[in-house]
Amino acid sequence: MKKWLILGGLGCAIALSIGFNNPSPIKTKAQLGKKLFFDPILSKDHTISCASCHIPANGFADTLAISLGVNASPGSRNAPTVMNLRGHDPFFWDGRAASLEEQALMPISNPVEMDLPITEAIKRLNNSKAYKQLFVSIFKQLPSPKNLGLALAAYQNTLETDESAFDLDQMSASAERGRQLFVSDKTKCFDCHNGPDFTNDEFKNIGLYDGINLTDEGRYTITKNKDDIGKFKTPGLRNIAVTAPYMHNGMFKTLEEVVEYYDNPYQFVAKPINIDSTLRDPLKLSVDQKKDLVNFLKALTDKQYLKKAQ
Repeated sequence: MKKWLILGGLGCAIALSIGFNNPSPIKTKAQLGKKLFFDPILSKDHTISCASCHIPANGFADTLAISLGVNASPGSRNAPTVMNLRGHDPFFWDGRAASLEEQALMPISNPVEMDLPITEAIKRLNNSKAYKQLFVSIFKQLPSPKNLGLALAAYQNTLETDESAFDLDQMSASAERGRQLFVSDKTKCFDCHNGPDFTNDEFKNIGLYDGINLTDEGRYTITKNKDDIGKFKTPGLRNIAVTAPYMHNGMFKTLEEVVEYYDNPYQFVAKPINIDSTLRDPLKLSVDQKKDLVNFLKALTDKQYLKKAQ
């Protein structure tokens, strides 16, 4: 059961959790999507798969600040986790994908990721006897862009976690103090990181755009609305302790660095442009308060990742 974090206390919301490590016969869309997720057949030179940048052991995120595609081509942003995405559209840091099905196809055709036109990907699947049989068995039709997206999205929808210390009421005293600080007016973390997956699915400028050293315009590249310059989608925080590095550009290696940044963004970016009002004033947290916040964030780690998070 996935718990909610609310200002007045703790509540709960039911979420389905399907294990992703247990092998099973391929009879469903999700099982087919899992096979495709780990298969390099969807990359131009058959060298990488979706799982190359969304690594299961790292909470389905990457360990690099910027992932490398085929021919070691660097991408433009940090590869976020694909766990706990159900119901959190739109997708990507800039929100360019309206649905999970649409999101699932974009890395395949992206020239700096898998670099394979969708038409070519579908041709490969139709030329594969095994995949052709699986698609016909499950979808009652041959592989197509639509059912490829449906299969990959169905698998990603199984990647839900709800067995963290927070969910199981097993947090340390420090983590509980961190939770209380997290929802307080002092930090305002809760303004953006709320709900069962700790995101409001909105776009915020947290100060990582100055037009000089930090030039990624974020949401603006999609909307062309000047108010969106430097805004990026608020990521969920479940399993955050195992998905480093952090931010859209992967500039922070640890949660401690992230907390230091939020405590005073101006120590990192002297003149941010269009920074959200909630971050304009330094928080002036104590050393102990920072530790408590980090421990709360670590308490959002699902039990399958506990050893890695320590």
